[in-house]
Amino acid sequence: GALLAASGGVDGWPRGAALIVAAACIQLRLVCNLLDGMVAVEHGRGSPFGPIWNELPDRIADVLLLAGAGYGAMTAGFSGGPALGWLAAVLAVLTAYVRELGRGLGFPADFSGPLAKPQRMAVLTAACAVAAFEPLWRGRGEVLSLGLAVIAVGTLVTVVRRTGNLATRLAEKG
Repeated sequence: GALLAASGGVDGWPRGAALIVAAACIQLRLVCNLLDGMVAVEHGRGSPFGPIWNELPDRIADVLLLAGAGYGAMTAGFSGGPALGWLAAVLAVLTAYVRELGRGLGFPADFSGPLAKPQRMAVLTAACAVAAFEPLWRGRGEVLSLGLAVIAVGTLVTVVRRTGNLATRLAEKG
């Protein structure tokens, strides 16, 4: 998140380097998230606090990465980058909230998309990778802005879809 935010304040190769390292960090975070869950489940090392450590860091990471990308998008002369990043972050947290609301009501977790966490992080990683090369065509942050717009719209669709699924389940339950 810090690398993404800092990328908005630098140009040239330092910006590209920050974005490439940020993209790598996003993917490493996903790998670590996958591995810790597999170890806990496969080796019976889960704890009563497992659900907290499974969800809370993901929500913090969503906010830091997406809001950070918004500040990184400010180089485009588009002052709305931070607002777009925060919008994407809030929607990402809302997708998890709707999923957990359904679980709290006794339904299985709904991981439907189109932009659940893995897809959001894939779009953000791709945006970082492409944005790192923007100086080649004199770009100034448009790629991160576009990536955040795709994430915001896709995540809004995800929230609406999950909410509709939850409403359907509640109606079927009677």
